[in-house]
Amino acid sequence: MEALLGAARAPSRRTFLKGSGALLSAGMATGLSCTAVAQQDGSDIVFRGGPILTMRDAAPRAEAVLVRDGRILAVGDRAEIEKAARAGSRTVDLGGRTLLPGFFDPHGHVVMIGLQSLSANLLPAPDGQANDIPSIERQLREWIARNEATIRRYGLVIGFGYDDSQLTEARHPTRDDLDRISSDLPVAIIHQSGHLGVLNSKALEIAGISAATENPPGGVFQRKPGTREPNGVCEEEAFFKVVGILFSRFDQEAFLKMVEEGSKFCASFGYTTVQEARAMGPTTGMIATAADKGRLEVDVLVYPDILAAAADIKPSSAYRNRFRVGGGKLTIDGSPQGKTAFLTQPYFRPPAGRPADYVGYAAITKQQLDDAVDLAFARDWQILTHANGDAAVDWLIEAVGKASRKYPKKDRRAVLIHGQTTRLDQLPRLKEIDIVPSFFPMHTFYWGDWHRESVLGPERASRISPCNSARKLGMIFTSHHDAPVANPDSMRVLSATVTRQTRSGAILGPDERVDVMTALKAMTIWAAYQHFEEASKGSIEVGKLADFAVLDSDPTAIPTTDLSKVKVVETYKEGRRIFSRA
Repeated sequence: MEALLGAARAPSRRTFLKGSGALLSAGMATGLSCTAVAQQDGSDIVFRGGPILTMRDAAPRAEAVLVRDGRILAVGDRAEIEKAARAGSRTVDLGGRTLLPGFFDPHGHVVMIGLQSLSANLLPAPDGQANDIPSIERQLREWIARNEATIRRYGLVIGFGYDDSQLTEARHPTRDDLDRISSDLPVAIIHQSGHLGVLNSKALEIAGISAATENPPGGVFQRKPGTREPNGVCEEEAFFKVVGILFSRFDQEAFLKMVEEGSKFCASFGYTTVQEARAMGPTTGMIATAADKGRLEVDVLVYPDILAAAADIKPSSAYRNRFRVGGGKLTIDGSPQGKTAFLTQPYFRPPAGRPADYVGYAAITKQQLDDAVDLAFARDWQILTHANGDAAVDWLIEAVGKASRKYPKKDRRAVLIHGQTTRLDQLPRLKEIDIVPSFFPMHTFYWGDWHRESVLGPERASRISPCNSARKLGMIFTSHHDAPVANPDSMRVLSATVTRQTRSGAILGPDERVDVMTALKAMTIWAAYQHFEEASKGSIEVGKLADFAVLDSDPTAIPTTDLSKVKVVETYKEGRRIFSRA
């Protein structure tokens, strides 16, 4: 996912979507609104009238919260809070709804979320309708019919979110399938993982991909059986290479609109701090520009790619106009659902054309990993590392261990991103060298059945994202959505972390379930800690920012099977309402 937008060349000076500027907002049209309601005339605000979950162990619940100048002034008894409020204060009556700290995104891609809103929706149920290849073709044709002006201007058709594991045909679409959409226009569709995609013949031609093209390091152009002719499916670095050529058609305003709409969409799920994880190319600069133009609804943390954009890694502890660089990002391997994650044991069912001992592959060399981690530790940068396969996690543990011994011990909070197939014997090693795991338990819903039946087999699949095992060792963890792999749906993250229920209704690894409060901490206070922001965010306590999410029900007081049905109804950033589901 991370490299897609970064693969694009620097944007041109053309005006994005002139004459059809409603496309991005139309893609987000869900009956939601993001309106900035300020603390008018500097008055105090009292939130009361519903459960308040503070995320503080010493006082986990409160009756009211007093906000002044964007920060929390008091928390506790309603009568005392109302007495402390200045004359002319405003009251937000929760009406029985539940107030929590704003959710803190431990790993996501805010710009790509905006890009997703540009594209044809190829997500399978429950987030879309693309459940077979004919429905993918139908969605693309309908998108083309709705976006004639955009296509005339850019000459490009993009679909986002197809998932071969959920398609009736149980295979990737091919260039031949997409050629039925158009033989004149380039068509590119992006896999739900963001690590693969499919191009039609015209797109392959524009990208210069032919039978003579060799696979790049860390990537694969799949071929038609018995030939070297590309079948249109591109994996990892091969996909990032070709999609970058196509994305070079976008200009500056396109990038700015993606940032803006991505931040609004995240706010609609209660997120008040989000990430652009693995920024490459112009991405960091574009987000900074969006911030300076006042186009960010939420705080955006950026982690430039440490291999491709180290010059952009200038960490700051303070935000400027809701933008800051947090450190560097490194990516070792791909995705388990796409069967490109780097494992120690073979895939349960290898992908077509692969031998029985296929274990995936690394996207970088071990030397690149060692050098990147050494650079981060030498400069005291926080480094977040994508490692899905357990072999990739082994590499990370070795590299961080080596750097930890070489450099003076400091609080760097290195982070393991995803770590889905982390073995239980790896957890104590992660704890020993202070690596914070940011797990992806939402996979148990979206791909749990696929992992059990095809990717990992029953035993290994039951241990993906081992949240409870980490807790038993006294470790904290965070849980993320990795949007736009799926929607940045905070309640789907919560539900999956607590229930581990798959699409089919099975429970994948019941021993790795955690309770609701633990899961909420992984989305709030522990996520703030992961990013060195626990002093100002992540819990409702005096002195912290008034960043809140309001839910239509109390997640601690309903059956866990209903958690995914809970809705975010309002989001507040520093006392300003930036989203309302009215």
